[in-house]
Amino acid sequence: MQTRWFAGQVSQWWLWSGLNLALIAYFGYAFVAPPSSVKASLLPGETTHGHYQIELDCNACHLAADDPERHSAGNVMTDACNRCHANQLTLVNDTHPAKKFRDPSNADLLEILDAQDCLTCHREHVPEQTVSMGLTLPTDYCWHCHEDIGDARSSHAEMKFDSCATAGCHNYHDNRALYEKFLDVHYGEADHLVSAIVPSRNLKQQWIERHPDKSQLYIADADGPSNEPAGSTIETDWAETAHAAAGVNCGECHNEKKASGETSWNDRVAMSVCEQCHKSEVDSFQTGKHGMRLSIGMSPMLPSLARLPMHAGASHQELNCNACHEGHRFDTRHAAVEACQKCHADSHSLAYADSSHAQLWRSEMAGELPTGSGVSCATCHLPRLTGDDGIWVNHDQNAVLRPSETMAREVCGHCHGLEYALSALADPELAISCYDQPPHIRIRSLQMAHEYFEARRQKSSR
Repeated sequence: MQTRWFAGQVSQWWLWSGLNLALIAYFGYAFVAPPSSVKASLLPGETTHGHYQIELDCNACHLAADDPERHSAGNVMTDACNRCHANQLTLVNDTHPAKKFRDPSNADLLEILDAQDCLTCHREHVPEQTVSMGLTLPTDYCWHCHEDIGDARSSHAEMKFDSCATAGCHNYHDNRALYEKFLDVHYGEADHLVSAIVPSRNLKQQWIERHPDKSQLYIADADGPSNEPAGSTIETDWAETAHAAAGVNCGECHNEKKASGETSWNDRVAMSVCEQCHKSEVDSFQTGKHGMRLSIGMSPMLPSLARLPMHAGASHQELNCNACHEGHRFDTRHAAVEACQKCHADSHSLAYADSSHAQLWRSEMAGELPTGSGVSCATCHLPRLTGDDGIWVNHDQNAVLRPSETMAREVCGHCHGLEYALSALADPELAISCYDQPPHIRIRSLQMAHEYFEARRQKSSR
């Protein structure tokens, strides 16, 4: 009997030893494994909407600082934040840059809020205290440094202490559409502007001017393989594109140079090839949710991984250039609406087809309205910006949502007055209906700014 008991104990020992070794092996592998679902077991809590796509690559945020003397939890995380967001903050003329708080005259403010550390306001894996824009502080954080604003500005005297970041008022970082002078300049604008036209892209013209040796190509000029199957439309599709018009032949995208110096044909064109001519588009694509995984070496995003509702049929569509710009036509009209609608199934996207914006788009496509007067998904979410290379399309579809008031300046302002735009963006119900109706409530920011500057003008004229 004692022998049986001993044998049972030995069996249990082996069982528990095996289980412990299996757990050690599992978590040990999870620590060293490349980004994969096995790392999900290491997550201490749910990740924010801004970072959930890269949550399985722990080193994207937790890589140690290069300088051991700077190594701390705060420095590691702030370095990680800056790797992705520093340039964005520079471009938006950050209202509260870290350098502002290096000024000794502002040292006392750091005791209230350490604004030099991103983690002061934005912590990950704490969903119970996370609000919009990834903020993990109580929403009255502005008041602690600006508690005397009611005394300095009578217009703010009766406002609630946690209402500073109300839509259309103030943002911590990006206030390009909310600066007082900007509000005053646009005060009194009509809801619908007389000239409601989106700027036209001109990259093809810019390319042709910089490459005078290039000229229009035709089907007979195509240098692709001669063994295309019968009925293939590849060459016909290519001949109708801006690529052919700009003198870009098949081999310039498909010929891959090897280390030996020889070239070989590659049917799969990498994003790095597109980047040779479309650098701004590729760079911005990788800062948005469509391409952010690619920016850190992860596999492409799939609709099946998204938190927003998506169509089941698109679950395994890899998000790269070809996901929206199908070769070889690279039809920008398709990319502007149909490409978005084939994946997105949220209420905002589904409401688009019946909206007044969609009607304008259909009228433009039918030739009933001038070019640039229609409003597609891309019109608002992939705005056209002016840069060194002409008017290009920002492929970071989240840029105008960080915060949403950004859209008022870069998108809505082409067709609508600023007060109308900010008021519409401040109404979450209108977002669901794809802004099909005028805003029911008007924000007072422009009126307040105008009254403030008008009082100053009158005072200076006395």
